[in-house]
Amino acid sequence: MKKTILRVICLILVLAIAFFITQRIPRVDQSIDQSKWKTNYTYVFVHGLSGWGSYDKQYKLMPYWGMFGGDNMKYLNKQSFNCVAASVSPTYSAWDRACELYAQLTGTRVDYGEVHSKEMGHDRYGEDYTGRALIDNFSSKDKINLVGHSFGGATIRLFAELMANGNEEEIKASGSDVSPLFKGGKADWIYSITTLAAPTNGTTAYYSEGAVDPEPATGINKKIEDSLAKAMGKATDEEGTRSEKDYASYDMLIDNALKMNEKIETLPNVYYFSIPCSSTKDSGKGYQSVDNDITDMMFRRSARLIGNHTFTTPGGYVVDDKWLENDGLVNTYSAKAPFDTPQKDLDKNNIEKGVWQIFPTFKGDHMSIQGGLFKTVDVKNYYVDFMCMINELDK
Repeated sequence: MKKTILRVICLILVLAIAFFITQRIPRVDQSIDQSKWKTNYTYVFVHGLSGWGSYDKQYKLMPYWGMFGGDNMKYLNKQSFNCVAASVSPTYSAWDRACELYAQLTGTRVDYGEVHSKEMGHDRYGEDYTGRALIDNFSSKDKINLVGHSFGGATIRLFAELMANGNEEEIKASGSDVSPLFKGGKADWIYSITTLAAPTNGTTAYYSEGAVDPEPATGINKKIEDSLAKAMGKATDEEGTRSEKDYASYDMLIDNALKMNEKIETLPNVYYFSIPCSSTKDSGKGYQSVDNDITDMMFRRSARLIGNHTFTTPGGYVVDDKWLENDGLVNTYSAKAPFDTPQKDLDKNNIEKGVWQIFPTFKGDHMSIQGGLFKTVDVKNYYVDFMCMINELDK
């Protein structure tokens, strides 16, 4: 974990320098017609890999949700939405992060489960949030809207699965001492789920072997890309006996992501939305070129590698040309919806529960949808639009 924290600090310092060269985009605040709202449930935002939230000290220095463009949570709250930013592990598995999210929402101690903790080689209990819950009320009456960026998408989907259906293994192993999360029966505590640039079916970013950079950078650009790639690093720190299977990087491998999807139900009474991102374009030469105008240098090399790499996974899944378009870290195709689930393109006049509604692809790199890094992207009014849409839906 020390390595992860140091990595994040270094990244923040790099970004702090970038702040002075970042061109901000002027925003014209839009008016909101709250008379159309039928609900105003709390929005719980869950960060991605190597991210941070409101429980973390660095959030005040640089909010994950907004970065240098300003705190999106503060802005949205001023617009009469109720928004909070969770602080789950920056590197651990979707299971661990889901357990941490539950503890923060309920103001309880983190319980990773008797079975899971023994299998994965770490303590059963984590941080205690008693007396400092993320929200005041959480129940079938006080529902929540879940919004997950990147690996936050897998986190909130698995969280919803546990809330709805629990886990029989944990119930049998723990008996009366089982966490309420693993008892299930709380599907109606969740109103909507929205994933942002999420590797829902995995990402090819971790399959670098065999990938060829079709348009490698040279000179100073190459040196900058090399430095930024090291700053990003691979967010997996081995800690004692913790299993390698208990990390985000394991969950995001395609074979493992697809296995996880088989265990996650699309809940019939929950609204589902996804917003895929893309900062590449067809080169006409069989690979995806990076649109440098909308892609931070942090992501250009990985975007080129992902955009030129087809292969077959160890589990036999064929990654074909559909996977080439990407946002620098996540394949656009993967970010649309879990495979083999009810899904359709977004039609604001016909939004259904229990169906993934896929937004038009957002043109920007992986961090653009939350505010951008070197290239500041103002997404505040974009958030207002989709959150108003959700608030206007029938209960």
